[in-house]
Amino acid sequence: MEITLSNAPPETLKTGVLVLGAFAEGLLEPEAQLMDDAAGGMLSAAIKRGDLGEKAGSILLFPGPAGAAAERLLLVSFGKSADLGDTAFRQALTATAKALADGAAKNAVVTLANIDLPGRPLAWRVQQASRLLGDGAYKFDAPSVKKQPERGVRAVTLTLTTEAKAELQTAVAQGLAIAEGIALTKDLGNLGGNVCNPAYMAQTAQELGKELGFEVEVLEREDMARLGMGSALSVGRASYSPCKFIVMKYCGGGTARPIVLVGKGMTFDTGGISLKPGAGMDEMKYDMCGGGTVIGTFKTVARLGLPINLVGLVMAVENMPGGNASRPGDVVRSMSGITIEILNTDAEGRLVLCDALTYAERFDPACVIDIATLTGACVIALGAHASGLFANDDPLAAELLAAGMSSGDRAWQMPVWDDYRSQLESNFADISNLGGPAAGSITAALFLSQFAKKYKWAHLDIAGTSSVSGEAKGATGRPVPLLAEFLLDRAAAAAGRGWQSPAVNENDGAR
Repeated sequence: MEITLSNAPPETLKTGVLVLGAFAEGLLEPEAQLMDDAAGGMLSAAIKRGDLGEKAGSILLFPGPAGAAAERLLLVSFGKSADLGDTAFRQALTATAKALADGAAKNAVVTLANIDLPGRPLAWRVQQASRLLGDGAYKFDAPSVKKQPERGVRAVTLTLTTEAKAELQTAVAQGLAIAEGIALTKDLGNLGGNVCNPAYMAQTAQELGKELGFEVEVLEREDMARLGMGSALSVGRASYSPCKFIVMKYCGGGTARPIVLVGKGMTFDTGGISLKPGAGMDEMKYDMCGGGTVIGTFKTVARLGLPINLVGLVMAVENMPGGNASRPGDVVRSMSGITIEILNTDAEGRLVLCDALTYAERFDPACVIDIATLTGACVIALGAHASGLFANDDPLAAELLAAGMSSGDRAWQMPVWDDYRSQLESNFADISNLGGPAAGSITAALFLSQFAKKYKWAHLDIAGTSSVSGEAKGATGRPVPLLAEFLLDRAAAAAGRGWQSPAVNENDGAR
């Protein structure tokens, strides 16, 4: 999607649809009030009749009044004015994005970023609007014999009541780059396991590195064996698709210590010998969304040219049953030397992540963040609204929590107390890979923490947030927004608040 900024009066801009804001009580935003006056009170009359729902995100579409520059008017509710906040703002933009993506108009003018939102400057509102509108235009290119008709807006003008300064152009570039990263993450998740296998993930990373100028190395099964990654290799050894360990290096921060992102790239998870139930197993193609998030985040960072150093490690593996599969009761040796008793082959994510966490030590990282669809227990604990956050460093956890609140891609911190460690004890190895049904997401995080003692570490369990089921089934692209916000904050702190994305051209706005 193309998004530009303009401070021209919105009612003068020729467009397929003009998006205006209102409140449940009937209050109209200034731009909407101007159009209502010009249309003889059409908008306010519709609100009084109850045609516009009270909830934030309710919409009402009108034909453009006679003589208007806009062919259509889209009235969007912010909900009750007393409840206005980040959530209502995002709900209004999300509903707008869906309406624009499904509609017949090819271009739109959107006024919603002008709303006076407590505690949120204009640049934040512009970045959020750009990201949500860009993400809302996403459509998965599903293979089909039917050619889908092309619909939806592809060019948006965000109108401002002030000059479109450089920081606002940067905000648009950031929002669009985050939407690009989300889209790539969604694409990888939505592809079937017969397409998005370990080799496909590796190829995607390599092609992205060539396009955007960062280094990508792919370690093969033999390379992993030489490194002693017996734990990760034990998961993928029964698959016809060999394991791939993807190492991405983006160098934009000089001599600064890198931030390392580690992603679980389980391209399909049958559970192995501990076979999963058949119902819903198709959704195990989403088990690589942690790895997809790392690749998508790299796209965002490289597109923006952030002044940071970033390393991405993705363990791309397929967990299949077979004559060569790991068995419950097997003992494997990790790259760290720690031995692991496998009590359940479906607790496989931690077995691949632990070797990647050990590999991360060689980069002398400023911090390491792993992202994984790790436990069903986290879904029980937090549902689909928040990712589980575990950390051995409270300031790092606080940064991630703040980035989640700012981006709307929220996380909730959970404990990694030693009290739970006894659940991982083994009579036959240093540690077992299963802590039992109680506190399953916590014992999984505690397992990982054993391999992350040499640096500041955080773990995001995204089992409940990376995809949705039902009629809207698909990957969500989370937590790319959270990680992008975290990295933008780190970049701003490293380079000074005056930093401007090289993706911005002041002559023509955003890319």
